[in-house]
Amino acid sequence: MAGKVGNGDGATASVRNPSHYFSNHRRKIKRARVSSEDLDSISSLPDEILQVILSFIPTKAAIRTSVLSRRWRHIWCDIPSLSIFQEGCTNARESIEKILSRYTARKMMSFELRLIWNYYYPYVYSWIEFAMYRNVENLSLTLCIEDIPDFFYINSSVKQLYVKSGYTKLDPKCSVSWTSLKILSLHTCNIYDEPFAKILSGSPNLETLRLYFCDELCVLDLSKSPRLKTLEIESEHWLLGAKIVAPHIHSLRLRFTISDFPYTLVNVSSLTEAELDIDPGSLRKLNSSFLQTIVLKIIEKVQNVEKLTFGENFLKAVSLAELHGFPFPKLKAKVLTLETTISPYVISGIVRVLQNSPELKKLTIRTMYSDALREKNLDNYLDAYVLNPYQFPEVRVFGNIYCRNVESKHVALFMELVLKTTKTLEKMVVRLGPYSNTRGFKELLQMVPMLSHDNNVSIVLSATKSRIRETKCKNFVIFNLFGQRNHGLWQHTSTECIKRSIIDTWINNAGVSQSMWLPLLNFYA
Repeated sequence: MAGKVGNGDGATASVRNPSHYFSNHRRKIKRARVSSEDLDSISSLPDEILQVILSFIPTKAAIRTSVLSRRWRHIWCDIPSLSIFQEGCTNARESIEKILSRYTARKMMSFELRLIWNYYYPYVYSWIEFAMYRNVENLSLTLCIEDIPDFFYINSSVKQLYVKSGYTKLDPKCSVSWTSLKILSLHTCNIYDEPFAKILSGSPNLETLRLYFCDELCVLDLSKSPRLKTLEIESEHWLLGAKIVAPHIHSLRLRFTISDFPYTLVNVSSLTEAELDIDPGSLRKLNSSFLQTIVLKIIEKVQNVEKLTFGENFLKAVSLAELHGFPFPKLKAKVLTLETTISPYVISGIVRVLQNSPELKKLTIRTMYSDALREKNLDNYLDAYVLNPYQFPEVRVFGNIYCRNVESKHVALFMELVLKTTKTLEKMVVRLGPYSNTRGFKELLQMVPMLSHDNNVSIVLSATKSRIRETKCKNFVIFNLFGQRNHGLWQHTSTECIKRSIIDTWINNAGVSQSMWLPLLNFYA
């Protein structure tokens, strides 16, 4: 009879021993229940925590979580941050309008709008107003519109503002009132001295100002902004030069272009930290007048600063000034960072900087590659002025070395040169970027004790290349998993992977404390 009922061994056995069948079935149900509970533990979190987590991923990815279950359907609608990117020119307006129509949060912490075309400029005003009506605190706009309406300049909630546009004109016709603004970043904006002064006067609590390629500005008078402590400037075509009056700032980051007009640091008397570099694209315009009247004059203005950072191209300019025999001022820096290659173009300048830093206590060296085409501009300069970097004995030690043939022995020679040049140094940190492979790094580790044997200097050696690669890889995995550009991958990704990625992104990018993420450990069981 058993044979009539069963069509195979499994079926026959189950009929002969029904208790065995139900026992196995119960175990399978129990295992499935435990797995499901573990898998869905993230859904048991309060809405407020889930919304904070979703705010750290692109809004488009956050919206996709609505397909997970009914529990998730409307979670994204109340997240504190929105980031909207225009990925194409078709149906973008309809998509943005739909997102905003479903958004229900009354208070918005962050709003990022990135548009690459100007097709929708009539609607952009309403989208910006949408965020400002919800008292947004962090507003980031990448736009392709000609101007911005006056309501934009009257706001009491925005604390951080970023505006980027190739041809948006910032020219408020009304009085500016940004009473809560603390950080202002302007990128490639058309803004002139008078409108800029109006913006400063309407931002009484401004603490940080970042200007990237706003090359129409000629005078930066920050003397009436006593709360402003940090100034960052990057210039590419600032051909008229600039006068910077900033008596209250403590931190200055300046990357400027080479031009025939002087950059003048009129007043930076409160500086405690400065970072200087030159736009690499302008190296072809190097001339001795620029070295003497601009580079060295700027160094004179920061010679009393205790914490200095010199970039690769700035060090090359200092080396050329040394070849000319121009006088170099004494520095009072106690902490110095050099972002540099190891090449004959920078050695003499680095030696001069170290020799003229009698109070130096800590030195950080960050090595990097250099562009061979731009170094060709330096060769042309050396030929034009009949200069030879190998006239200095410290350069001849390295032989005919260029960035692509640097070995561990050259790095060791460089470190040894630094130790011989400095007399007051207590700590040296060397962060190896392109020169660090596994074998070379191990060789350097063996050399370090011998280098510091005769010097009372603590040496820290680190390789950043693998860390950078790991970070890029991690970001790439998250980027693709959420399907920002690969919709098929999102559709075939399991619910478990989606939730794991949400937690991973939150922990990695939000700086979440241990007390917050420990309750989520059951999710990984």
